Amino acid sequence: MQLNLKKNKASKQLLWIGIVSIVMFFGGLTSAYIVRKAEGGWLEFEMPVWFTISTVAIVVSSALLLFAAQNVKAGKSGTSLLLGTLLLGILFSFSQIQGWGDLVAQGVYLTGEGSNASGSFIYAITLMHLLHLIGGLIALTITTIKSKIGKYTKDNYLGIHLVSIYWHFLGLLWLYLFLFFTYS
Repeated sequence: MQLNLKKNKASKQLLWIGIVSIVMFFGGLTSAYIVRKAEGGWLEFEMPVWFTISTVAIVVSSALLLFAAQNVKAGKSGTSLLLGTLLLGILFSFSQIQGWGDLVAQGVYLTGEGSNASGSFIYAITLMHLLHLIGGLIALTITTIKSKIGKYTKDNYLGIHLVSIYWHFLGLLWLYLFLFFTYS
C-alpha cells in the first residue's frame, strides 16, 4: 500500500511538472504573438468555424471524462464515457485540420509566398496544441482499453485520474488559445 501511495504521488508530481512546462511554452508563444502583432504588418482574418466546433468538442469531452472518473470512483464502469471522450478528441483533431483548410481558403498560409506572421502564428500554435492533444489521445486510448479489461476499480483508478488532469488541462489551454486568437 505504501509503495502505491508513493507511485501515485510521484506520477502526479511528474504530470504537474509537465503541465507547468507546457504552460510556459504556450505563454512564450502567445507573448511572441503579441510582440510581433505590435510591430505591424499583421493580416487580419476570420477565425474558422471549425475552431468553434473544436472548442465544443473538447468541452463536451472533458465533461464526459469527468463523468467517467466519477463512475469508476463509484465502482461502476467508465468505459463508454472514456470511449466518448476519445471520439470527441478525434473530432477535435479533425476540426483543427479542417480549420487549417479554411485558413488556406481565406489565403492565410503557414509559410511561403503570400504568408504572413499572423497566419504562421495561428498554424504553429494550433499545431503545437494538437501535438500535445495527440499525446492525450494516446493516453486516453490506453486508459480506455485498461478500463474495458477491468483494470480500474473504485480503489485503483490512478490512470483515469492522471489522464483526466491532463485532458482537462488541454481543454482549458484550448479555451485560452481560442479566446486569445478571437479577441486579440
